[in-house]
Amino acid sequence: MTTTSTRVVDPGELDDVLAILHREPVNNAFIASRVHAAGLDAVRLGGEMWGWYQRGRLSALCYAGANLVPLCAGPEAVRAFAERARRQGRRCSSIVGPAGPTSGLWSYLEPHWGPARDVRAHQPLMVTREVPHDVAPDPLVRRIRKDEMDVVLPACVAMFTEEVGVSPLAGDGGLVYQSRVAELVGAGRSFARVEDGEIVFKAEIGAATPHACQIQGVWVTPKRRGQGLSETGMAAVLRYALQEVAPVASLYVNDFNEAARATYRRVGFREVGAFMSVLF
Repeated sequence: MTTTSTRVVDPGELDDVLAILHREPVNNAFIASRVHAAGLDAVRLGGEMWGWYQRGRLSALCYAGANLVPLCAGPEAVRAFAERARRQGRRCSSIVGPAGPTSGLWSYLEPHWGPARDVRAHQPLMVTREVPHDVAPDPLVRRIRKDEMDVVLPACVAMFTEEVGVSPLAGDGGLVYQSRVAELVGAGRSFARVEDGEIVFKAEIGAATPHACQIQGVWVTPKRRGQGLSETGMAAVLRYALQEVAPVASLYVNDFNEAARATYRRVGFREVGAFMSVLF
């Protein structure tokens, strides 16, 4: 008798989905933020939410959209999600999530989807609950206005290209990426220091739930690096994040980026785990 199954979660199961996402509010912040905003409708959510059921009860999740993201998934659930993904064929541009289940997913999928363009097996997950005491926030870091898309978009494209290795404007001409940037600006979660119409530091609160938020897209223009802008800028963004958005701020960073890790430690972040990203 089969006691487990995998299927697309029904929109009426929203409360059950949120209960699972809230089990690990930091790990799941990005997807939980989208579920809070869009519910479980695949069009609004930007992808399907798969559920793994034990004896009819929802026990684990996997988001399948532009990213494939395991959520609170143990080994058996990971194997089931991998089999569903293999049958469907690769539709995502990355697999990303907590290192354990993401590594498991990739071990099953690599023979069918590999080779990947890049595998970042250990990306430290860092959190803080306090605005830094020893680093003064940059008073010139502020929210980006809706009429400043032409200012912020070039910086976002530069950051993404440097970080990921490909331009976000490829493929669809950047329509999806520009829409995401505009969404964050419209939500008041895009922050920058602007000098003479040019961004010299920026970061976004890319995800926000009542329990946790996730900072992303931290970038300093190359000609101003080494001047401490990332520390004071991050202190300013953390002040917004912790006072106005959620009680915990998190981010994940490439393990080889020692300069960024040192900056984050100086403003109070500590490592609590690791993410993994597989980029196609």
